[in-house]
Amino acid sequence: MADPRIGLSQLPRLRQEMKVNPRLYQAMDLLYMPLLDLQQHLKQELENNPFLDLTEPADEEELEEEETKEEADDEIDWEEILLNGFEVGGRRAEYEEREFYRPTPASSRDLWDFLRDQLQLLPLSPRDLLLGEEIIGNIDREGFLTCSLEELVESLNGYLSESEADEIEQTEPFTIEEVERLLAMIQLFEPSGVGARNLRECLLLQLRDRDEIDSLAFRIVCDHFDELVNHRWSELSKEHGISPKAVQTAADEISKLDPKPGLKHAEAGDDYITPDLVVEKIDDQYYVFHNDTSLPRLKLSRSYREVARDKNQFTGDNKTFIAKKLNSAQWMIQAIEQRRQTMLKVMNFIVDRQREFFEKGVEYLKPLTLREVAEHIDMHESTVSRVTNGKYVQTPRGVYPLKFFFSSGLSTDYGEDVSARGIRARIKKLVDDEDPRRPLTDQAIVDILKKEGVQIARRTVAKYRDQLGILSARMRKRV
Repeated sequence: MADPRIGLSQLPRLRQEMKVNPRLYQAMDLLYMPLLDLQQHLKQELENNPFLDLTEPADEEELEEEETKEEADDEIDWEEILLNGFEVGGRRAEYEEREFYRPTPASSRDLWDFLRDQLQLLPLSPRDLLLGEEIIGNIDREGFLTCSLEELVESLNGYLSESEADEIEQTEPFTIEEVERLLAMIQLFEPSGVGARNLRECLLLQLRDRDEIDSLAFRIVCDHFDELVNHRWSELSKEHGISPKAVQTAADEISKLDPKPGLKHAEAGDDYITPDLVVEKIDDQYYVFHNDTSLPRLKLSRSYREVARDKNQFTGDNKTFIAKKLNSAQWMIQAIEQRRQTMLKVMNFIVDRQREFFEKGVEYLKPLTLREVAEHIDMHESTVSRVTNGKYVQTPRGVYPLKFFFSSGLSTDYGEDVSARGIRARIKKLVDDEDPRRPLTDQAIVDILKKEGVQIARRTVAKYRDQLGILSARMRKRV
């Protein structure tokens, strides 16, 4: 029997494998970038690659003329430039003044700043100011106190024990009574209802500020909050000896209160939407255009290109560097143009497929998948996904994300599928137009849609209704 031995050995093997070219990754990144991100990316490329030059669409002819004139007048030692870090003056310096910047708005004041301003106006001792600051710091952006009074006391007393408290008049531990007193003061601040510990207290504070303590609405919120939430008008009418209509009138007044008062002063997000594409209707036809007038147009720098042609001047690393930068510049220009063409192909197909949406509205949106678009434009589904992700289009009906036009479909009796998004819009319209005294049940909506030829299950209607934020028929019923 042979003795097995353990050891290392080298054996030649043949195998096939696929490796993605780094430039393919870059091309996919360019497809994924929204317009503003692409502007910043091209700005960096212009700074890093001397073979790229900038041509703005509006000034293209004028810049070509200036470029020819400057090349005739200026004698620049290009060999010195290429061999010493590409520090170029002249026209490159002019482009530095025309960089594209994304506007940055000044920061706005938030809810906590607004509450602290009101706190500073009160004649409070340093101890009370410390307590007030602690309470405000535990109020969330919706205006609610996020911790218990006991937790506030524990936090403040822990602070006292860890610091010398030189600016505090007394070093005695804080008490629940002190916290309740300061909280009651803060609950008098604007916006009305701020500092509440739950929704019920928030509504009561707002009714109190409106001098409606003796009103039916205040009594309902105070004593029968669960019945109010569940729309039990009959039980409330029997409890108070009044008609259900009077109870519902009081509930309507309560519904006008703000359940999240802090959001009035919450700092709004600074998100800007710049459409990447524009759809316009011209002579009964829809046309797709790129919204890239602010996007810098790239071209090869003529001056650098002329120098690069004389390959005998450069050898070794310099020659390799020049070849690499020139190839990179050519590839970037081609990749940007490919991105433009791909986006136009995708949007043109969407416009052709969704023409009824542009003519009549959301209810006529047809089902559409990424695969359908990919097969039509002869590209991979992942490419279409990158093109549509994070992109927006301006249409005669408003600005929409490209993903808006993609949704699943439901079958119909007449053989043509309808978009799930269109069905949701149809359900919303049915509810908006219903008799409030006899609201449509989910089954009633199913029956209406079936008469219109749409095959849909009741649970699907319930799911779409929940997605739209529409209450059930019992909760929508009016008396």
